[in-house]
Amino acid sequence: MIASTYATFQDNSSHGEDSFLVKDLGNGCFLDVILDGVTGHGGEEASTSVAKALDAATINSLEDVVKVLEDMNAEFFQVGGGRFLLTTVSATMYQGDRIYAINAGDSPIYHVRADSHQQLAGRVGGLLRPGGTKVIGGDAKLTLYHTELDTEPGDRLIVASDGVSDNLHVSQLVDIIRKASSTEEAAQMVKALIDLHLEQGLAPELMGARYRHDDQTAIFRFFSAS
Repeated sequence: MIASTYATFQDNSSHGEDSFLVKDLGNGCFLDVILDGVTGHGGEEASTSVAKALDAATINSLEDVVKVLEDMNAEFFQVGGGRFLLTTVSATMYQGDRIYAINAGDSPIYHVRADSHQQLAGRVGGLLRPGGTKVIGGDAKLTLYHTELDTEPGDRLIVASDGVSDNLHVSQLVDIIRKASSTEEAAQMVKALIDLHLEQGLAPELMGARYRHDDQTAIFRFFSAS
């Protein structure tokens, strides 16, 4: 049996459009969700509404999560016509010693082990993974990118908005996650480094742009033997 601990941080001072949800599904299972509303397109209302809908829903499987997201997409598209009520979603669900990840939009998901890491969603080297160009509310039919993987003690999982990933290099994030002794320490160290980068205002090496002020939200999840 594998147990997990988590920590979160959120700085919504730039636009107020990030939302997140950590939902206990019982028996050690969980659902972690990051939503980054699209600025100028009803993003705050969209991200908040999806988080509330997922929180209120009975979730027993990944299909239940998908159903909520599809229902919200249909509602948003009917009202906004693909131009209003738009938000990304990146979610991880742990059930039966497996991690299920789904996303629409560019909010990243990282899976970190002692000797390897992989990015399950979001931009990689300036390019979007599958699912990265679609958002909830953008089309009549919601396109979600799915992936799943086995879990083992020592695994570490991060779901974030791009206000986190755009302000530090993935190698810096992975290094912090590996060295942190707890999820709380990881959250504090990541937030401190982002704040330092924004204060310095320097061009990020290998990222091709300046650090930018944006809402920042992240969920850190560490797995261990129970």
